[in-house]
Amino acid sequence: MGDIFDKILKNPGPLGQYAKMAHGYFAFPKLTGEIGPRMFFNGREVLVWSLNNYLGLANHPEVRKADADAAAQYGLAYPMGARMMTGESDLHEQLEQELAAFVDKPAGMLMNYGYQGIMSVVDALLGRHDVVVYDAESHACLVDGVRLHAGKRFVYKHNDMESLEKQLEHARNVTQQTGGGILVITEGVFGMSGAQGNLKGIAALKDKYNFRLLVDDAHGVGTMGPRLGGTGQEQGVQDKIDVYFGTFAKSFASIGAFIAATPEVIQFLKYNTRSQIFAKSLPMPLVVGALKRLELMRTRPELKDNLWKIVHALQTGLRDVGLNIGKTNSPVTPVVLTGSPQEATHVVFDIREKRNIFCSAVVYPVIPKGTIILRLIPTAVHSLDDVQYTIQAFAEVADKLKNGLYNKEDFAAGVVPKF
Repeated sequence: MGDIFDKILKNPGPLGQYAKMAHGYFAFPKLTGEIGPRMFFNGREVLVWSLNNYLGLANHPEVRKADADAAAQYGLAYPMGARMMTGESDLHEQLEQELAAFVDKPAGMLMNYGYQGIMSVVDALLGRHDVVVYDAESHACLVDGVRLHAGKRFVYKHNDMESLEKQLEHARNVTQQTGGGILVITEGVFGMSGAQGNLKGIAALKDKYNFRLLVDDAHGVGTMGPRLGGTGQEQGVQDKIDVYFGTFAKSFASIGAFIAATPEVIQFLKYNTRSQIFAKSLPMPLVVGALKRLELMRTRPELKDNLWKIVHALQTGLRDVGLNIGKTNSPVTPVVLTGSPQEATHVVFDIREKRNIFCSAVVYPVIPKGTIILRLIPTAVHSLDDVQYTIQAFAEVADKLKNGLYNKEDFAAGVVPKF
């Protein structure tokens, strides 16, 4: 008989194998100071493009005051207990109603966290006779939710409607035998590529295949749509989304999440979503703070205007200097480069140490071998000067990478980890 912990030493995992070299710099880095475009990393001020603080609400003075006042009034414990038991309040219900209206739905349900919440929602919606069909590039929380499903599941190629229809044919064949239903899952905005999910194309197939549609719009709520109500609103098909998910971890700059749907679906989820039934209620300061954030989204159009001014300037500028930013049509801005993981370490080190820019870097095994993605997240509180400086720096770094200089130069005399 072996020890279950033996595998920890033998196989630390696809990312864990790099932990000793990456920890504290490439993985689990520490940014300090006030949340914003400029923070501190390793004791130096850096221009930060890695925070999903899209509307700049994390340090908005009205938000900070609402959070502080609520904490002073209620503390962090109230209400004490799970929502179903002793954790209900008028303000929780008010926030649910306002969130639902914001995303053009009749009813809403608060969740403590996005990841666990959406997993549990997928689990609650699907029975063993049902079939789930989901986009190949769905976020890990959706994939983990699908893994909980005891019935059939089919995956379609990313944003490929021909592939989706083929999988729907399979799903329909199964449900004709089982008597179950079909749930299609996608994202409003895919967080790595920045591409919007083809919600309009998916919606066009609903009548033919009689499925329900769940959209994870974590990056879309607060950034997309004429009223910031999400990607379905942006594409004119919000009414075709049956179950809408949004998180507070991005545009809202807080903690928590919500689901919006019909009153019947929300009632069902409130009594069947295990991660919420058996969890303490969202603390009151987070509820009051979310109400203030929602108020600002509705009443301060300059937040959206500032965000998209920076988005357009950054993405246009990067394309103009010949950089590949993929098919993004959202604020998420990936700069796609070609190189090895070792070259990626030199690139990141150059950007952080010599140019004082901090952004997230992604390499294999998260993405295919030979590809480096430097992901930029523009916000309403960045400036056009920030944009111009970053474009110039990235153009220079990309040119050095293309010419093989990161294989020849030693940037810090052994400080850069070697994969």
